[in-house]
Amino acid sequence: MLCYRPLLVALASLALFHVSVCIASNTSRTPRGQYYHLPEVEGYDGWYNNPSHPEWGSADSPLSRRIWPAYSDGTYQPNGQGRPNPHDVATACLQGPKGLKSYRNRTALLTFYGQQIVEEILDAQRAGCPPEYHNIPIPKCHALFDPECKGNKEVPFLRSRYDKSTGQSPNNPRKQLNEATPWIDGGLFYGPNKAWADALRSFTNGTLACSDSTCRFPAKNKVGLPFANPPPPADHVLKSSSRFFKIGNPRGNENPMLLSLGITWFRNHNWHANRLRKEFDAQGIKYKDETLFNRARQWNIADQQKISLNDWLPAFLGRNITPYTGYKSTRFVNIGHMFQTSAMRFGHTLVPPVVYRASVRNSKSRDWQCVFRQLSRKKDPTKSSAFRTCQSYWNSPDHLSEDNGDAVDELLLGMSKQVCEREDNIVTEDLRGFVFGSLDFSRRDLMALNIQRARDHGIPDYNTVRASFGLPRIRSFAEINNSTDKFIRAAIRNLSRLYNNDVNNIDLWPAGLLETTPQGPGPTFAAIISDQFEGIRDADRFWFENKDNGLFTDEEIEVIRKTTFRTILSRNIKASWFREDLLQKDVFHFNADVDDSERRCRTEFEQYNDATLTAEIDACSPMKTFDYFSGSGGPYITTIIGIAVYFILNVAVLIVSVKYVSKSRSSGKPKRKQSGPASDFWSNAGVFTAQNGEPLTGELVKSDTVMSVSLGPIIASRQLKVYNTTLGGVERTIDLTGVSTVNIEECHDVTGNNTSGLLCMRMAHRYDLAMRVDTHLQHMISNIAVFCESLNIQVSRKVVFSSKQLLWSVVTKKDRHNVVQSFFRALFKQTSGADASKGATQFIKKQRAKKREALSTELTRPEFAEAMGMKPTSIFVEQVFRFVDTDKSYTVSFQEFFQFLAVFTQGSSDTKMELMFAIYDIDGDGVLSHDDFSTMLGHLAEQAGETIGKEKLDSILSNMLKTSKSTDSMGMTLEEFKTIFGEYKEVMGDTTVQLKHAKSAVKNLRNQGVNNSKSVQISKNSAQFGLGGSHQSTIRGKSSTTSFRNHYTPAEKSDGLQVKETSMPGEQLDNLSPFQHQVLYVQRLWENYRFHIFWLTLYLLVVLCIFAERAYYYSVEREHVGLRRIAGYGVTVTRGAASAMMFTYSSILVTMCRNLLTKLRETPLNRYIPFDAAHSAHKVIACVALFFTVMHILGHCINFYHISTQTANDLTCLFREYYHFSHELPKFQFWMFSTLTGITGLLLTFVVVTIYIFALPQARRYLFNTFWIVHRLYIVLFILLILHGSGRLVQPPLFQWFFIVPAALFVVDKLISLKHKKHDIPVFKAEKLPSGVTHLQFKKPKNFNYLSGQWCRISSRALNSGEYHPFTLTSAPHEETLDLYIRAVGPWTENIRQIYDPENPKNQNTENKGLTFPRIYLDGPFGEGHQDWYKYDIAVLVGGGIGVTPFASILKDLVCKKQSKVQIPCKKVYFFWVTKTQKQFEWLTEIIKQVEQQDDQKFTGIHIFITQFYQKFDIRTIMLYICERHFQKISKQSLFTGLKSTVHFGRPQFDKMFDSLQDIHDDVAQIGTFSCGPPPMTRSVEAACVAANQNEGPVFFHHYENF
Repeated sequence: MLCYRPLLVALASLALFHVSVCIASNTSRTPRGQYYHLPEVEGYDGWYNNPSHPEWGSADSPLSRRIWPAYSDGTYQPNGQGRPNPHDVATACLQGPKGLKSYRNRTALLTFYGQQIVEEILDAQRAGCPPEYHNIPIPKCHALFDPECKGNKEVPFLRSRYDKSTGQSPNNPRKQLNEATPWIDGGLFYGPNKAWADALRSFTNGTLACSDSTCRFPAKNKVGLPFANPPPPADHVLKSSSRFFKIGNPRGNENPMLLSLGITWFRNHNWHANRLRKEFDAQGIKYKDETLFNRARQWNIADQQKISLNDWLPAFLGRNITPYTGYKSTRFVNIGHMFQTSAMRFGHTLVPPVVYRASVRNSKSRDWQCVFRQLSRKKDPTKSSAFRTCQSYWNSPDHLSEDNGDAVDELLLGMSKQVCEREDNIVTEDLRGFVFGSLDFSRRDLMALNIQRARDHGIPDYNTVRASFGLPRIRSFAEINNSTDKFIRAAIRNLSRLYNNDVNNIDLWPAGLLETTPQGPGPTFAAIISDQFEGIRDADRFWFENKDNGLFTDEEIEVIRKTTFRTILSRNIKASWFREDLLQKDVFHFNADVDDSERRCRTEFEQYNDATLTAEIDACSPMKTFDYFSGSGGPYITTIIGIAVYFILNVAVLIVSVKYVSKSRSSGKPKRKQSGPASDFWSNAGVFTAQNGEPLTGELVKSDTVMSVSLGPIIASRQLKVYNTTLGGVERTIDLTGVSTVNIEECHDVTGNNTSGLLCMRMAHRYDLAMRVDTHLQHMISNIAVFCESLNIQVSRKVVFSSKQLLWSVVTKKDRHNVVQSFFRALFKQTSGADASKGATQFIKKQRAKKREALSTELTRPEFAEAMGMKPTSIFVEQVFRFVDTDKSYTVSFQEFFQFLAVFTQGSSDTKMELMFAIYDIDGDGVLSHDDFSTMLGHLAEQAGETIGKEKLDSILSNMLKTSKSTDSMGMTLEEFKTIFGEYKEVMGDTTVQLKHAKSAVKNLRNQGVNNSKSVQISKNSAQFGLGGSHQSTIRGKSSTTSFRNHYTPAEKSDGLQVKETSMPGEQLDNLSPFQHQVLYVQRLWENYRFHIFWLTLYLLVVLCIFAERAYYYSVEREHVGLRRIAGYGVTVTRGAASAMMFTYSSILVTMCRNLLTKLRETPLNRYIPFDAAHSAHKVIACVALFFTVMHILGHCINFYHISTQTANDLTCLFREYYHFSHELPKFQFWMFSTLTGITGLLLTFVVVTIYIFALPQARRYLFNTFWIVHRLYIVLFILLILHGSGRLVQPPLFQWFFIVPAALFVVDKLISLKHKKHDIPVFKAEKLPSGVTHLQFKKPKNFNYLSGQWCRISSRALNSGEYHPFTLTSAPHEETLDLYIRAVGPWTENIRQIYDPENPKNQNTENKGLTFPRIYLDGPFGEGHQDWYKYDIAVLVGGGIGVTPFASILKDLVCKKQSKVQIPCKKVYFFWVTKTQKQFEWLTEIIKQVEQQDDQKFTGIHIFITQFYQKFDIRTIMLYICERHFQKISKQSLFTGLKSTVHFGRPQFDKMFDSLQDIHDDVAQIGTFSCGPPPMTRSVEAACVAANQNEGPVFFHHYENF
């Protein structure tokens, strides 16, 4: 069937052709009263001119080639390499004097009619898209373009638009496009398509729309037809295209001459329409507007065809073409490259620099005479003038509207009377250097552009073109033209020089122009032009002489043949002065010897030569440049600054809000007790107020602070107190115990009044008290002196005359702090150094003077208490201070402190026991009484936030006394003390003292190179100074001062935690090199997180591949689009980042599908995909998305700058979806604020900034509601992402392809949650527990199946029912109810605590006298890593604070499973509870008790760490630790918690614990570690797991959750 298709098409076309002929033959015989039958109407776009080949001659078809192109690469690259610069050719060969007249008296009308014909059949001037620049270098010191001799300048040159399917290979070279049809079909005045033609019509009587009632001009372009609209070079400013007249050709308004011809054809169409309307009316034939319009169009086109081919072309060529012999359907025709780029440009040599305007004087008289306008306005600026070609570009409507519209008629008459420039190689400067350009280069050399255009199109050399037309090749440059014209001869010599005398490498345009003869174009150009026009005529089925098309009858054809352009002008010149005999018979020639009208129009202008023309006519305005970024700089910088300010504001709001909330929460805590009124103090001291005082104690106090000083009381204290009367409370307390001298310095005010001024008290080993006293200064000093003397303290007074001197000498609190720091640094250096045995005195002598001054200071009791980290009023501090202060000076010297620390660094266990006995012996009688011991233990427990009942203390002491067999029931001696605590002798030997200044002191020592690992142990908050010979054991090749085994007594090891003493293979680790250690670490990391690493790596690789694919696409595959060439590789980065953003922001939705993830955790996929890491994955994906978002934003900051520097035409090409008027320059603000992509991009930036800033941990902790609300902006984010891509600024939207699947999953997941939420659940029980914890117990919904360790989300009907918050389920799956423990840490949880308070009156049910609580909505359950605890042989649960809630569920579930004989892989569970004090979570104590009672098989090992206690070996804690162990030994329960579980003092050392677990359970492969609590704790557990995994043995797998 396919083989017959061409035949079928031909037959159908033939049938269509015959039908049209039949219709046409009947049109002339249309009966009266019938509608006129219109012949076949020719299309506007050239299609179906040839029925057999409908596309032949269509608009936007490739230009045709007679011979193969000569691209430099054979495919698309311009040729011309090795040829001279086009500017050099234009300057050397194409310039000369102006004013030389045409040899054949061709008129200017012929010249510009030729331009009209070119615009009719040819439109290949539009630049390609994307723009390809092939700029023309400007020779240095070029007279027009580089007069400053700067060099490095170029004329912008854009390559022609081409067929994108070509230019791929030498077999398919690039083909440029012709946007017009090659037919003479009225495109100049009807437009390239029907839509354009419709915009020109009036739709009344078949006419074209007029600008006014006289219909002298077409309507103005108010509808925005896309006319070419470069800036007029005379004005160098863009103007609105609405000033243009509506005609058919986009460039028809370029110059007044071309526009006047377009107006002529516009008038001629309306003349035909009116004629036809009158004829139809006279014949009684009906018609429609459409009929009249198309028939008038046919007549108008026929006139144009006849005049163009039969009249104008012979005059232009200087010879006739072959006669018309009929339509040739087999002849293919399109505009040829050589015709477009070179031959038809011959008319440039004929263009005059100025075009005359002529009218008639005495037009009604027989003695009429032509009158010409002045050449320029130089003579008389008030009068109109001729048009200077270079100054009239793109101002045509304004020029032709002069003189009430007569300007167009004067111009037409003037062109018919003006002889054009001579047929030679000389081109007027109006084209050669002053043709119009763009804003950035307002003038260009058209001759250089002609040469460059031919090279752009790959036109072969001059000789090859001649040969293709059967012309002989030239062998020398002299053969180009044998004319004797001096200008031509000189130009040929220059051409030979520029082309190195190579006749086979000459550009076609200059050589063809040099062939010019007085008759017209030379043989090469004449052959090209003749062949082109003959083909256009012969291949046009709608040619007026083709009788087979049925358009015209023979009579009508004869009428058309008789029509000349003189006829057309006579019909359409509307000026009142016009008379038909003004026009010569041949308007394309001016011959005064033949025509009377020409004789009457002789003027003095015929005598003008180059010199006179130069003097008379207007000069061409010079070339100007333009910065396209102008007007964009301010908005560009403002936008970037605005984004930065918005970011800073968000950060500032976060910081201020966090501080405010933090302060508000802290303000709700109990305030310190303030001292009583002044009446409680010594009555004779008085109270004095220092108005506007500023106490210079190293602390900043507001200027309006009011201070008061109180002295006394005389019996109980030797204290001086300074009160803050404004803010309340004691500002400072000065203990004068041990002070022998007080120095008082005073400085009176300048006024001489000694009642006000500065007061400074100086005391040894204390910082000064300095303050300003406004009244009663002397009275205050006298009272202080009396008070001190009553305490036997000497007082000295001194008057200082300079306040600056006094203030300069003040010892502030900061100064004193620095002295104390130096004191401790030296102390720790001495006690930890190798020469510690030499003593303190010798050490002090070796120090420098300044350091000796610091070491000579002595610590007061408050400073000593601060170093101990306890209150100065503590009995323990009092006892230790009394013990250390051996000289009873009420201060501690360096020597005394050194001796005290020496006990712990060098003393034996017995020595330390003697020290402990002395400290606990409060009354110092050598007997440790029952009351002394009880008081001290109770006080120490209270310091740690714990309480010990009197019964428990009595039981402990009684048992200890029985153990020692003491005869004195009231106390024990030193020997009995040693006997009682003998079994703890090793523990006593490990006793240390923790000092507050140790951390900074040891840091300084290490910076100085001092590091003795045997005596200095660093912990998180303190440094421990203990014996170097403490117990050491080797665990897997590591030397450890304190192992898990050493941490716990045999009483602790009941759960199996003990270290095997056998040699382990891990001892070989000591022989590993650092590199081998690192390899082992990587191996264990891979074993632990291999699936996490795999999926993370896979995800990142996918993201990078998406980024790379888009980057490669826009760098290589889409290079032809041109955007990258403008924006550089910024577009590569932004496009790649955009796609990566689309993927990451879409995939993040999957991590939010809680229900889906929970279900997937229960499938076999969970073995390979770590679904429990969804929360971490959410954060990682968010970080990756943020990275690419920042990259995208920064890239667009660069891209927008580059885009804002481009021409409007280039941007129109690159961004086809965004329309702007041709006179508008799209600045930065246009792209940012007037495009959908720009404004949504800006909004997206703001949304992302807000979401990410308020997703920081500080926001989640202090501003949870704000975080939750802001995080809901993800809905806005996705909407904006969809809109952002829908703008189609660069590419079609892609986001939906990334978004659709994750969005579908997310929507389904949300629907499941909504199903859960729609049922409200009653609350059975609510308890208000200590530490801000609220216990809720409610009904377990049907089909609510969950695993221990999972969590849910709840909302309350009493609050916003749509606000859900997550909480871990504390109940076990086998229980009938659900339990939640909610800690009040924010507004919502605090409201929950109030609403579900059993004492809340709203919860009282008056009917049944019970409690009724608001119902809740439940969403869940949701899974996390904790639910997998049973999958490991050994599970380690670590809970901190409220983070113990999931483990309460797990512990109950474990015991239940074991009692029910349920087989699970888990064999042992260790639970470590880390809490500041067990009082905070006493509710958990009850749960643990239940677990202990039911766990008869010892599946669980529970250890409680009370962090508020000092470490167990600390001097302040050792006795509590011993008592705890002793009580547990005899009572089988903890002294503090009442549990069987082991209680530990201080923070857990997870690394030691995990090492021991590896020894204990060396027969298992994996140990599951699950932690929940504050981030510092989970990080510590993670670090311990990582460290343990570097050993051989079981691998720790860590799953954690933070709150």
